Amino acid sequence: MVKVQQGTSEKTQQAIYQAFVKKAEPKPPRLRNAIFAFVVGGLVCVLGEAITDFWEAVLGVSHKRAADPAVATLIFVATLLTGLGVFDTLARYAGAGLAVPVTGFANAMASAALEFKREGLVYGVGSRMFQLAGSVIVFGVVTAFAVGVFTALSQMFR
Repeated sequence: MVKVQQGTSEKTQQAIYQAFVKKAEPKPPRLRNAIFAFVVGGLVCVLGEAITDFWEAVLGVSHKRAADPAVATLIFVATLLTGLGVFDTLARYAGAGLAVPVTGFANAMASAALEFKREGLVYGVGSRMFQLAGSVIVFGVVTAFAVGVFTALSQMFR
């Protein structure tokens, strides 16, 4: 137990408490987490490639054109798993390997929609779901614009 003397400031007491908590907190298994994230992220990519090959064969289009329905399929699967309550269990073990790709974004949007569905379709599902998506879309568009301008300028000065 940490003994705090009478008359010490609240900030000092808070700092002592934070130091005590930091000592007692268990260290996360960083190596295991990194390996799991690497393996699971790789498996998501392999699954994405398999789905791309499937759509390439079914639709009879090029590999590049089959990537769009493959991404849509991954988004659908992640959203379905979120709705069924399975995605969070998988993500608990897989870590960033499952959360970082497009599947993590789909999970984040579907989770927000499910969490606020009791507030209604417009004020709950729609507004909360796009609270997250809005910032991603804005920064994606701004970044795409900047890259486009940079590419155009670099081609002009060749």
